Amino acid sequence: MKTELERYKSETERELENILAYWMKYAVDDVQGGFVGRIDHDETVHTKAPKGSVLNSRILWSFSAAYNLTNKKKYRSVAERAFHYITEFFIDKTYGGVYWTVDHEGRPLDTKKQIYALSFAIYGLSEYYLATGDENAKGVAIQLYQDIVAHSYDKQHGGYIEALTRDWKESSDLRLSARDANERKSMNTHLHVLEGFANLYRAWPDEGLKEKIRELVELFLQHIISAETAHLILFFDDEWNGKSSIVSYGHDIEAAWLIQEAAERIHDDALLDSVKRRSTLIADAAAKGQDEDGGLWYEYDTDEQHLFREKHWWPQAEAMVGFFNTWQITGEKNWLERSLRSWYFVKAYIKDNTNGEWVWGVKEDYSPMAGEDKVGLWKCPYHNSRACMEIIRRISALPDFSLAAGESGTTANNKSAI
Repeated sequence: MKTELERYKSETERELENILAYWMKYAVDDVQGGFVGRIDHDETVHTKAPKGSVLNSRILWSFSAAYNLTNKKKYRSVAERAFHYITEFFIDKTYGGVYWTVDHEGRPLDTKKQIYALSFAIYGLSEYYLATGDENAKGVAIQLYQDIVAHSYDKQHGGYIEALTRDWKESSDLRLSARDANERKSMNTHLHVLEGFANLYRAWPDEGLKEKIRELVELFLQHIISAETAHLILFFDDEWNGKSSIVSYGHDIEAAWLIQEAAERIHDDALLDSVKRRSTLIADAAAKGQDEDGGLWYEYDTDEQHLFREKHWWPQAEAMVGFFNTWQITGEKNWLERSLRSWYFVKAYIKDNTNGEWVWGVKEDYSPMAGEDKVGLWKCPYHNSRACMEIIRRISALPDFSLAAGESGTTANNKSAI
């Protein structure tokens, strides 16, 4: 086992370097500033593509976190570039919040307030503050948190409304993307609000923020994680009635460790015990989507009994971490084996050994999804760089790589040196 872990750590260290090198080489926009909005599967740079706040916030987080892990100044430099672009072009200086997109020259394009986007800005800005000590970054993150609570928080039923207009009025279009349900609340937004709030708490341990994190974790336990299947329910109305029949295996395994991380951050032992029990059940549910080749299938429609036979890049990254985390909870080696199989699948089919980075995904016959992006509104360095960093941290935290998994610290403890 020690040899397997040593190899896993060294390979993810190299892959982290490779992923970030791609973004430094190809994604920097030397003409208009910031980063290009799109590079397609064939490595064509679309210089006039819109630029997304989520992509830029994820770049900010990835390079800030990489600097925090490695202390390499080249990563801090890219993080600074992302920070300055976000604060200059994406922050709405009239109404607050962030724009969803700007055009290639930085002019506001889609100005609606998608709470998902504000959450990722908080996530990236908090990490940047932890990397640099820049009080302005922390201040902007706190203001965005206050914007979410003031305008999106549902005081009657709890949780957060998906989206509002630029000036925080009700919006008829709440969707993150065209394929999403147009519902008031979603698992996806709540997962990443929790993620952003939990990272902000590292920089700003405010009691009100702590209570909002606790409430979000309890919402997952009470409403978002299905009591019958342990899969996540994807969409809801205001009163938390489920509105979806889709199983998202990638979100299942991502939530299995992110919810636990949030409970660890606020040091609530009773809540953490409950979360660990549910995390293991979620991992069991997600494991049903892991194919014999190690790859995680994309989605399953329970009403239609239809499996979406694609394997996208990001569920593989989350499976690496989520299954490893379940090994740390249970000490059962089959979970470590599942994490390793996810990594083997990435190396075989997702990692682009010619041009760098990871492809969007592969179809059932392993042919690449060539119509999708390498860089884009959704294609970013966040899932895969984070998976590498989590594996590096978690293995490094095992004394001599031999501490019993069930006794080892998990994510929050492993990040204490950052």
